[in-house]
Amino acid sequence: MMKTTFWGPDGKQMSTEEFLKWLFGELPEFYKDEDDLRRIWADPLTRIGLLTQLEEKGFGIENLEKVQELISAKDSDLYDVLAYISFDAKPTTREARANKARRRIGVHFGDRQRDFIDFVLDQYVSEGVEELAVEKLPPLLEIKYGGVAEAIGELGSDADEIRDLFCGFQQHLYAEAS
Repeated sequence: MMKTTFWGPDGKQMSTEEFLKWLFGELPEFYKDEDDLRRIWADPLTRIGLLTQLEEKGFGIENLEKVQELISAKDSDLYDVLAYISFDAKPTTREARANKARRRIGVHFGDRQRDFIDFVLDQYVSEGVEELAVEKLPPLLEIKYGGVAEAIGELGSDADEIRDLFCGFQQHLYAEAS
């Protein structure tokens, strides 16, 4: 059996139980309720800010990923880890979240935009939330279209509009289940 080790901000080893109690006690400092967490997480710019703040407090991605495994949510998003700890919310798999988003985006975007968003969602499902970071956009455009210029030609918009599309569709990914 593999033992999970956590380290506190003072550099001392903590048990899983101690770490979870500490995390549970500190999370209200970062968001007031589940809607606030959802709003922060749905925007890649505020999401990275939250992750940075969590890291500075000792709750880095590595530790959150350990918790993700402990709660049997390996195929879920780190959002689900935070929502589970903070609000006892049942984790959703990335695949289920992406499928719900696909239904929502169907009415909001044109065919070419949906094709790009579907591609990004496939990357998200297979690789994780890191694929939704703004700095991942150029490599994703490179993979899908061969480059930014080709993406602009295919999507019929400029680089700013593509970035807005990439960031904006994420609201649908994290929208409250209906």
